[in-house]
Formats: sequence, C-alpha cells, structure tokens
Amino acid sequence: MKRSPLLLLLVLAIASLSLAACGQQPAGDGDAGEVAPPQPPAEYAAMTNPFAGDATAAATGQVDYESYCQSCHGSGGKGDGPAASSLDPKPGNLAELVKTASDGYIFWRVAEGGMMAPFNSSMPAWKDVLNQDQIWQVVTYIETFN
Repeated sequence: MKRSPLLLLLVLAIASLSLAACGQQPAGDGDAGEVAPPQPPAEYAAMTNPFAGDATAAATGQVDYESYCQSCHGSGGKGDGPAASSLDPKPGNLAELVKTASDGYIFWRVAEGGMMAPFNSSMPAWKDVLNQDQIWQVVTYIETFN
C-alpha cells in the first residue's frame, strides 16, 4: 500500500503536538536523592489548595489529569506515561513530588509548565487551558498519589 506524504505529515504533526503536552521537572522535582526543587515565584509561594482533601474535587481533577497529564506522567504520576520514553528530559515523578512540595509549588508547575529555566522541558503551561479552580482540582488529584 502506497502512503501519501500528506498522511505521513499529518501523523507526524499529531504526534509532535501530543508530545509537546508532556514534560519533566528538573532534578529534585520528585527524584529521590537529588537537589531540592526551585522555590515558586512569590505570587505562587503562599498559595494553599482550597480543595485539599475534597474527594469530589479530586475526582473532577482526575478527569483533567487523564486528559492533559497522564500521557506523560502516567496513571499513578510516576513519570511513566506512554509518551514519557520519547521525552528528554523525562516527566517528573509526581507521586514523589507530592511528599515534599507545597500546594503553591504544584499549582505553579501546572499553571506555568516547564518550558522555562531551570526546567527546560516540553511541559506546556496549562493556565490558558484550565481555569484556577480546574488547576486546583488537578492539584487535589495529584495529591492523592502520596
């Protein structure tokens, strides 16, 4: 069967967009035995999760996590999603990160992504896709990984 160059280009474009939705935190962002992660900017540092411990919010956040995060971070947040093997740097282990990171730090990372230093990953900023409550719901779900 002869493949059309247009079809191949379309498949490559879709694959590239899917991978662009993933990324990793740098050393220390959930990797045991490595340096501590950077501090979030002041506007995020003191934030606390208004949905902390709310099972309904976690269930709602799970839906967005499965849509936007799971392909890279995996179903248990260990950085082992189906797209993870093709990423460099690899997606962070959220299951480890939640043991030490503040609510504000996790919110910052979801909202701002990882395309900036020191992360330099392909994780997009989700603040233009998810509203503040949705990000907190994703944070609430991620916090169930601990």
